[in-house]
Parts: sequence; C-alpha cells; structure tokens
Amino acid sequence: MKVILTEEVSPLGAAGQVVNVARGYARNFLIPQGKALEATSGNIARFEGVRAARTTTQEKEQEEAATLAARFEEVTLTISQRVGEGDRLYGSVTAAMVAEALAARGFEIDRKQLELPEPIKVLGVHEVTVRLAPQVKAKVKVEVVPQEA
Repeated sequence: MKVILTEEVSPLGAAGQVVNVARGYARNFLIPQGKALEATSGNIARFEGVRAARTTTQEKEQEEAATLAARFEEVTLTISQRVGEGDRLYGSVTAAMVAEALAARGFEIDRKQLELPEPIKVLGVHEVTVRLAPQVKAKVKVEVVPQEA
C-alpha cells in the first residue's frame, strides 16, 4: 500500500515521501497515529502544495540543528552510579538518565532522540549519539564514574 509520510518515520523515510508499506502497518499504525496519509491523487496534490513551505522550514531547522550539534560535541556528562566489587555497576545508565543529565545542562532533549542501542553497564567514557534532525546527529561523551559513599 502506498502512503505519504506526514512526519519522519525512522525506518521508512522523511516527511513528504511516498513509500510502499504493508497494508496492515499502514491501516493499523501509520494512518491512525497521524504519521501517514493514503497516497490518493487528491492527497498527493494537496501535499505538493504544502511541500514548498515545508522545505524552507526544514532547511532552517537543519541550520539550527547544525549549530546545536557543535555545542553538543563540546559536552561531557558525568553520571555517578553505585558500583560493587570489580567496579561493576548495580544498575545501568539508560537513555532517560542521559536525557536528564542533558536537561540539567540546559539541553532539552527527549530520550527518544538518543541513540543508545543498549544501556551502559560499565564504568568509563562512552559516546551517545543524539538525533537532532533527519541528517544531523551529534555525539555526546558520557563518563560513568563510581558514586561517592
């Protein structure tokens, strides 16, 4: 089934693209969530009119995201966690914890924008990728240190 994406859907594509997806995925998830419209001739014509305004807005967002990415590259977060024998963490550092530490530094980032394939479970310095815009990503250094008693 062909659909027009109304917003970026990470495995499929960016807003405004016409993509072919499984009928059930479109009818049960994309369309009810407002992430896509059925690709009829009327919807395609209507979306073409909106596309020009959307591209200028996206270009402006890309520029803002690029400047913000430069600020992220300079940031090193320090997160302290309880450790046991052999410097093993009792818990793990999750994307929510990283987002909270970024918020404390003045960066309002949703945890869903953080690309953390699995929680951090060891001490040391780790890099976490932040998705700021469709083609703009930044790396943030996260240093996990033992918590003082």
